[in-house]
Amino acid sequence: MRSWARASGFAVAAMIALAGIGACDVGETALVRKAAQVPQGAPLRDPPQYVSGNGVLRVRIVVERRQVRVAGRTLWALTYNGYYMPPTLRLQPGDRMDFTMVNKVHPLTNLHVLGFEATPVRGSDAFLHIQPGQTFHHVFRFPRTLMPGTYWYHSYAQPPMATEATDGMSGIIVVDGLRRHLPPNLRNITERVIALKDVQGAAAPGRGHDVRGGAGIGGAVNGQINPVIRIRPGETQLWRLANISAGDYYRLHLRGQRFQVIAQDGNPVERIWSADSLVIPAGARYDVLVEGGRPGHTELETLPYNAGAAAGRFPHRTLATAVSAGTPVSCAALPVTFATMRDLSQEPVAAHRTVVFSPDRTANRFFAMGRYFNPERVDIRSRLGTVEEWTVRNPTDAQQAFHVHTKGFQLMSVNGRPHNAHSWQDTVTLPERGHVVIRLRFTGHPGKVVFHCAMRSHQDMGMMAVLQIVK
Repeated sequence: MRSWARASGFAVAAMIALAGIGACDVGETALVRKAAQVPQGAPLRDPPQYVSGNGVLRVRIVVERRQVRVAGRTLWALTYNGYYMPPTLRLQPGDRMDFTMVNKVHPLTNLHVLGFEATPVRGSDAFLHIQPGQTFHHVFRFPRTLMPGTYWYHSYAQPPMATEATDGMSGIIVVDGLRRHLPPNLRNITERVIALKDVQGAAAPGRGHDVRGGAGIGGAVNGQINPVIRIRPGETQLWRLANISAGDYYRLHLRGQRFQVIAQDGNPVERIWSADSLVIPAGARYDVLVEGGRPGHTELETLPYNAGAAAGRFPHRTLATAVSAGTPVSCAALPVTFATMRDLSQEPVAAHRTVVFSPDRTANRFFAMGRYFNPERVDIRSRLGTVEEWTVRNPTDAQQAFHVHTKGFQLMSVNGRPHNAHSWQDTVTLPERGHVVIRLRFTGHPGKVVFHCAMRSHQDMGMMAVLQIVK
């Protein structure tokens, strides 16, 4: 892990830090404000943060279309509080999120907190409709058993959801608590948010969502193109890798390094595992430890990825430049075991189900379980407190990304080959002309949620279904 790709005199000059400016918004949780406009090649900037205090995260979010600067270009974007890369929402298990949303765009919108279970006081967040011009107050209560890790939020009101995400309406949620599983000498390590978006640009300020036009910019990290990530030789950092794009695949690789995975989709691992590269479909997240190598610089890149004959081929791109410079520190020994995973392999199974994601070949639509999405219809009813086994099939020539709301699951097998899971997850790639087997445990509270393909364009065209959990 300690050899970087090459040394460079550029390293020291690129290590200059840009200080953020702290401020508080009256009536809201403290917001750490940082520059919204950062040129290409500038040091990586974490998004601004709303941080909970005394068990409450208070946030006011204004949704509006406005001009932003990304990579030296002026773009029209759908923004949260004026940011293309919106504020990170940071909280603790057991907290309450009390937020107000002001919708200044057409048509309607809402806010979905993806990847974990919350108890909405006023209905399920995915089914909320916040009309144009409306100010809506909403409360989430998060259980004390909420797993620490990286999650994200976005609009989930109605199509075109792909355009909303591409044009900026997606941000990061961090649930604190991963550090307590690390040895004492690693509990105060530097942390980096690395949120991945494929930047497109809107051609005009238009009233609707779907007004994009012009050439895309490409893969961005925190809204920046090829930013510089600073690290000292031998230093261990926590990187929160999150694909919050509308549908791109990223095959992340850090030249000369390996990722040490400590959480997947907000689920701490039972045993830390190492990877030379990580394939991250839309919506998926990994929390990893990275160690600084010899002085020099190397690329954080996405390698070429083929998602199937009927899908796009995702090209090689450099996403960021990691620079190792400064006073070396002693390399830390990493633990082998980490957290505890609830193994479902020996649990009694209450039901076996088959879910099929397929296209409608007579129209430009997609199906889940043979039907086009209808929010008024319940497709599966599952009983609270039980474990079910689902076989999820993909008969197409393109990979899909299966995701279920609020429920992590244990991946049991891929195309019939057993999978040795070190954690639960909430998103999994479905191989083309293949299938996966997962097990889900239905805990928490009864109510309706959805499961779908995480490729937002496929959701827009109907590849989504309703799961109702009953007592």
